[in-house]
Amino acid sequence: MTKQLKLKLSNAQGQKKIILGLILLLISIFLIISFNSFWLNWKADYDQLQSGWDYSTQAKNLLGWIGSYLSYFFISNLGINAYGIVVILFSASIKLIFNLKFNFYYFFQKSTLLIIWGMIFLGMLNLQLEPKGAGGIIGQNINENLNTLIGNLGVIMILTAWFIIWAVSTFKISHFKINNRLFSFKKNNKNKNEIINNQTKKNISEKIEVKKSDESHINKINEPRLEIKKVKDEKITTESIQSFDPRLELKNYIFPTLEVLKQYDNEIVINENELEQNKKIIIETLLHFKIEITAMNAEVGPTITLYEIVPKEGIKISKIKNLEDDIALRIKATGVRIIAPLPGKGTVGIEVPNQNPSIVSMKSVISSDKFQKNSFELPIAIGKTISNETFIADLAKMPHLLMAGATGQGKSVGLNAIICSILFKKHPSEVKFVLIDPKKVELTLYNKIEKHFLAKLPNNDDAIITNTKEVITTLKALCLEMDNRYDLLKSASVRNIIEYNEKFKSRKLNPKNGHKYLPYIILVIDEFADLIMTAGKEIEIPLARLAQLARAIGIHLIIATQRPTTNIITGTIKANFPVRIAFRVSQSIDSKTILDTSGANQLIGRGDMLISTGNDLLRIQCAFIDTPEVEKITSFIEEQKVYPKRYDLPEYSNSNDKKSISNTGGEKDEFFEDAARLVVIQQQGSTSMLQRKMKLGYNRAGRIMDELEMVGIVGKSDGSRSREVLIKSEEELIDLLKKMKNV
Repeated sequence: MTKQLKLKLSNAQGQKKIILGLILLLISIFLIISFNSFWLNWKADYDQLQSGWDYSTQAKNLLGWIGSYLSYFFISNLGINAYGIVVILFSASIKLIFNLKFNFYYFFQKSTLLIIWGMIFLGMLNLQLEPKGAGGIIGQNINENLNTLIGNLGVIMILTAWFIIWAVSTFKISHFKINNRLFSFKKNNKNKNEIINNQTKKNISEKIEVKKSDESHINKINEPRLEIKKVKDEKITTESIQSFDPRLELKNYIFPTLEVLKQYDNEIVINENELEQNKKIIIETLLHFKIEITAMNAEVGPTITLYEIVPKEGIKISKIKNLEDDIALRIKATGVRIIAPLPGKGTVGIEVPNQNPSIVSMKSVISSDKFQKNSFELPIAIGKTISNETFIADLAKMPHLLMAGATGQGKSVGLNAIICSILFKKHPSEVKFVLIDPKKVELTLYNKIEKHFLAKLPNNDDAIITNTKEVITTLKALCLEMDNRYDLLKSASVRNIIEYNEKFKSRKLNPKNGHKYLPYIILVIDEFADLIMTAGKEIEIPLARLAQLARAIGIHLIIATQRPTTNIITGTIKANFPVRIAFRVSQSIDSKTILDTSGANQLIGRGDMLISTGNDLLRIQCAFIDTPEVEKITSFIEEQKVYPKRYDLPEYSNSNDKKSISNTGGEKDEFFEDAARLVVIQQQGSTSMLQRKMKLGYNRAGRIMDELEMVGIVGKSDGSRSREVLIKSEEELIDLLKKMKNV
């Protein structure tokens, strides 16, 4: 059995680069000091250099005889172009030390060509600069040979062409702009001559045709007119088609820059002693239970290290799976999780928390190529995986997201990360947020971007919805918006919002028929459990309807809760939220409620989470973004130009249901008024009482009781208790019935 730990690192190679870079930096500093000292002291050292070094005397150069000799050698041969050697060495040292990403070979090639050009150019000018001229000995010799071959003018032409080619290739110049007016005279004359020639030919042909017959003369006159008319029609058609740009109203909008985000030291710190110690503990623990392994690898992430082991043939995977607590006890760490087997691999994974976890900053996630170059409709940056890869997802394909976990484990930070990642990529015309915050303090940071990105009811003054009654009205208004959008899709003969917007931007839909550009709407609920406890079915029913139907028309839901219980996350909610995120929870049953499997109870907290995408279960460290960073992002957006009016949802009144029943008297039960009088007289709103007194069945009595609730005679149902009777006297009841009949 091999006991080898293969770390996926290259520390030795990095150290060699730094050492080589420091050596080159020292050489470049040595040369620049010796060159500068040379101009003042070379005459005093010249005689000694010609006769040989004499250790009994001291060189005038600041760096001694070596500095004097090197400076004399380079400057006498290259002239002032010797400083180019210093620039090349310094650039190479900086690249190696700081691991900068630029093409040094390209820089070296262009710099060398420029140095050679400079030697020839200065040699041609024959500038007198001691000791050997400004171009050095090499520059003078090359210039003399070229001058002999092609003359001084030929040298100038070669240098000019050389410099132009160098500039074009270095600065990637694709074309030169030339003023077209310089050629307008010749062009007009040419066109004019062509017109005269054509007219002459036309007149001659017309005279010949007139002699033949008058009918052919008429056809010749009409034929060019038909051709001209056809060309005009084609030009008008092509010029009238112009695509619609939804960003035009805020065309100068600037997306938030990376400078508003805080830079953390997010490099992964590798502790080889810790890795070796954990390796020994895992192997000893497995051997204690007679489990042998043939290979072992380690993959270090920001907060978790994944140890991949290959068990010996004939060992049951279930035996390894049951050793989570034993390994955690030996390692003295919480959050040890065993994945047996790893999806897509023939290995078993053991996740062990790092003793010194690294922070996954929001800036490192947003600045990654994976996020910047994606083509998602609604890209969200969540964090980094165990292998330190940025995890990016498309909310439009999820299409809804459920987040749950205990208090203080990272839900609010996760919500901020998701919202801010969308703000970094989407224009205000393309996406709108509906923010619901029963806590009243978590989402208030986004008040500043109300006129850019938020959507709400017309009569609601608060940008962030906190009142439960307003939440119910908002959800029903979103249902109306959903129905209206589906009507637009139906009339446009398309299936989803992407096809609809593409058709609208290509001007195939007429705004006069009610068509308009549809932005995505993202509903964010920070604490879902509080809404269910206070409103119950009034919240769950419209929310379930949105989750079932709204994905095709661009309405997506993000729900977070700190109580992952079955009465909060019901079967209806879970069925329509295939993508779920679980932060740390206290019990295994809570993890099963969220993810349908255990594991969330073994997380270490502080942004450590599991995300279920239906088939896969990934462990991710959530990106950290604190309150000052969110404030900088919202302030950056707030300072820019806003829309003249905010994005309003369809107006919805809670009294609509009551009016619909009161206005349709024929739909009421024939015993409605008798039941109303009986309830008011008895002051007892009970379905069983109506059954007994009026000899009705349970279903009919229940429908009558619902009608009494709609018109305001009795209150809402309260379990097995009788409903509260809101009308206290028969006189009030008579007045109410008269008003209903007069409406």
